[in-house]
Amino acid sequence: MHSPTAPSRRLIWLTAPLAFTLLTSCGAAAAGPEPAGSPAADPIAKFDVVELGEAAPRLTVTYDGGVMVLDGASLQLLETVKLDGFNRLSPAGDGRHVIISTGSAFKVLDSGSWSEAHGDHAHHYATTPSLTNIQFEADEPGHVVSHAGRTVLFSDGSGVIESFDSAQLADGQPETDIYTAAEAHHGVAVELKNGSMLLTIGNSTSGSGLALLDQDRREITRNEQCPGVHGEATAADEAVTVGCENGALVYRDGKISKVDSPDNYGRMGNQKGSEESAVVLADYKTDPDAELERPERIALIDTSNNTLDLVELGTSYSFRSLGRGPHGEALVLGTDGSLHVIDPDSGVVTARIPVIDEWEEPVEWQQPRPTLAVQGHTAYVTEPGSSSIHAVDLESGDVIESAKLPYVPNELTGAGE
Repeated sequence: MHSPTAPSRRLIWLTAPLAFTLLTSCGAAAAGPEPAGSPAADPIAKFDVVELGEAAPRLTVTYDGGVMVLDGASLQLLETVKLDGFNRLSPAGDGRHVIISTGSAFKVLDSGSWSEAHGDHAHHYATTPSLTNIQFEADEPGHVVSHAGRTVLFSDGSGVIESFDSAQLADGQPETDIYTAAEAHHGVAVELKNGSMLLTIGNSTSGSGLALLDQDRREITRNEQCPGVHGEATAADEAVTVGCENGALVYRDGKISKVDSPDNYGRMGNQKGSEESAVVLADYKTDPDAELERPERIALIDTSNNTLDLVELGTSYSFRSLGRGPHGEALVLGTDGSLHVIDPDSGVVTARIPVIDEWEEPVEWQQPRPTLAVQGHTAYVTEPGSSSIHAVDLESGDVIESAKLPYVPNELTGAGE
């Protein structure tokens, strides 16, 4: 990565995947066909684990037909894995793996880059990215939440919740703890540091709230003042929020409280938290009848005092536009093509960083749209219209790398996000 004091914008024209591999659930490799219309490329040799002098973050990007893994510094394409269907990405919680919600299972991708502590020093390693033989069968695999060294998988079709030690993924299929919600629903669960669990309440047609379960999965308390419950975020001091159609629920210190929207309908279905801030960033929609609402306000939920402030951006955004910076700053990728940097405590927009061309959110939520992901001090932004990705140094505000991708990017995440 370039120094923030010497910004540059370099465009890398990538050919087709450097190595195109289909890895089955049993771990066997088989050649996959080259997608129609893609340029030819010479495969690169696989390599064993090598030790690096510094950390080498990786990015994972979905496209129609598979998943690409990129080098986070150069944005060079390292590997492409063929995987049919609509695939969703989530960090696995160990800084190395990414979990793919796809078909009838949660599958695990090894990004091929990780760090280990050895005494007072960290050692950094890399290998070829690959789809592992680790998977968790699921009926409609949905949200994945990693927190406090535990990863939690929620199956929407069955209500089955599997949780495991995130670090065990490096050794193969981990042992899991299983709990089943009273009713299946599109939900989410978070395992807390003390082993207790927060779990959304709902059924196949609606959601209503949040429950707290103890280590033995006995219910301690609940709050059902949350119609349309959706999403989650964790803030400083292990405060957790979930969104509602009329506000949000805030868990803190064993209690679940309601924060009301200033509008009768004020939906906050997607949130982003940071351990550096007590404030959670959320989207904010006020039209229950819109086929697709394009809001221009975001919400800031202060979990320390259960208050809510709205911020006018002057541009719309999508559910994949939210992020948090290394110091807790709130980030929103606007349809004006700029990354809006917001002080979460004051609600002041402190910077607008031009990154991509203006864009319009597609009506179908599965369709590609510019997406924001953050790793460390770098924000990554995809641009489906030009099949490109850009890296922004959040300290300098400069676009420091850009790359052309062989396929139209859709979802984006970093293993350490």
